[in-house]
Amino acid sequence: MSSLRIAIVGAGPAGLTLARLLQLNNVSCQVFELDTESLSRDQGGTVDLHPRGGQLALQEAGLTEEFKRHSRPEGEAMRLLKFDGRVLFDENLQTSIRPQEYANRPEIDRMQLRHLLLRSVKPGTVVWNKKLQRVEKSSSNPTQFNLHFENGIEEGFDLVVGAEGAWSKVRSYVTDQRPYYSGITGVELWATEFDTKHQWLSEFIGAGQCFMFDEGRAILCQKLGNNSIRVYAGVRQPEDWVETCGIDWTQPEEARGKLVGQYFSDCADDLKRAVLDASENLVPRKMWMLPVGYRWKSTPGVTLLGDAAHVMTPFAGVGVNLAMVDSLDLAKAIVSCEGNPEKIPHAIEAFEDEMLTRAELFAKKTYKGLVNHFSANGGEEMVEMMLKG
Repeated sequence: MSSLRIAIVGAGPAGLTLARLLQLNNVSCQVFELDTESLSRDQGGTVDLHPRGGQLALQEAGLTEEFKRHSRPEGEAMRLLKFDGRVLFDENLQTSIRPQEYANRPEIDRMQLRHLLLRSVKPGTVVWNKKLQRVEKSSSNPTQFNLHFENGIEEGFDLVVGAEGAWSKVRSYVTDQRPYYSGITGVELWATEFDTKHQWLSEFIGAGQCFMFDEGRAILCQKLGNNSIRVYAGVRQPEDWVETCGIDWTQPEEARGKLVGQYFSDCADDLKRAVLDASENLVPRKMWMLPVGYRWKSTPGVTLLGDAAHVMTPFAGVGVNLAMVDSLDLAKAIVSCEGNPEKIPHAIEAFEDEMLTRAELFAKKTYKGLVNHFSANGGEEMVEMMLKG
């Protein structure tokens, strides 16, 4: 196995977890990442890691104690409101016993998770500033692959793993399937230094997160561990809504006002204030997904993980957890072939079958979450789910 050349494209949770697990088993690999360095791009908000998801992968990677140092169990606390401000559920005020399926899911900032994983891999594992253009078979060895980046070519890999997210270029090698618009656009808003600048918003959200679900719209607020808050105002609108709605997104203050005035005007004052108060940044984001249950024909030497394999909307909170379990299972598949590299294609085909079967189950759950989050009774349905399992 020491002579096997493995390229992992993407230094997100999937790619870095895989690299860590392979290195623990003395399997070398190289990770190629489009970011110029670890802090060059915002990694998003906060994510909860599940006992049988991300936490399991971190345990196998020997990183549980490191995770505990950076995770925030208090971030699990949830408030659920109706559009008119009525409180449906508030774990800040009551002690509720969640069903086991929804318990023990501490939050961790995505940036903290990335740094945790980066520190765990060997120096030089990640090659930065590598934006992939395409994967090609080697002309000199048909069992190997070359990676064409914007700034050069890396040659001679026996296995290429695409872990670079929704718009994976590695995916293009195994299938022509591309993500499609989910019907939802979220407007991401930031509030930084909430301890001094946004104390009201911090108290409104509580220790963790605050949600409002309604027909065709939703507001989701999350508190991060870096003294900041992310507010997401989501709407069910056509794919071209960002371009055609008449809101000038380059003028954040005006855009927030129009967003609230046109789509949340009948909401409770506190909910409108939450959107208006998150004033440090504004980014409209269209949400994409791959078809539920889609598969590709296994291709020897190339495979996919995480969003590259099964991107879905965030409305079940499983994306990172699935990605890290994918990495755990792929690492086991590769290591199981030690001394018998000819067995790797079969092992990866079996891995893909199990991964995509699991992904289909969670994609169905996620699509149900999308429907519920943007329905009039979505809040009540979540309360019932949280209390009864």
